[in-house]
Amino acid sequence: MFSYLLIWLLNTVALLGVAYILPGISVASFGSALIAALILGLLNAVVQPVLFWLTIPITLLTAGLFVLVLNGLLFWFAGSIIKGFRVEGFWWGVAGALVYTLISWFLSKIVS
Repeated sequence: MFSYLLIWLLNTVALLGVAYILPGISVASFGSALIAALILGLLNAVVQPVLFWLTIPITLLTAGLFVLVLNGLLFWFAGSIIKGFRVEGFWWGVAGALVYTLISWFLSKIVS
């Protein structure tokens, strides 16, 4: 249970980092970042696998690069449904998802 809370906190910090680095993404407060990190985690755990399986042909044709599009769409979608977390457009969603993944990975490597 503690590890899930730690991952959630690290993802929250990563989201704040993304908002600091990319001007097209904004987070209103730490509380908004907590909620956004939770929703992003749920979207990635539930919706992303379904979308991945539905788009396997195009993912294979693009040598896996379409996964970046899926991640960007989910990041952008989260920005449109969460109050206090804003993503300016699709390309900011793609960039945000990529930077979010890199920062989250880096923080998890530091902690473990």
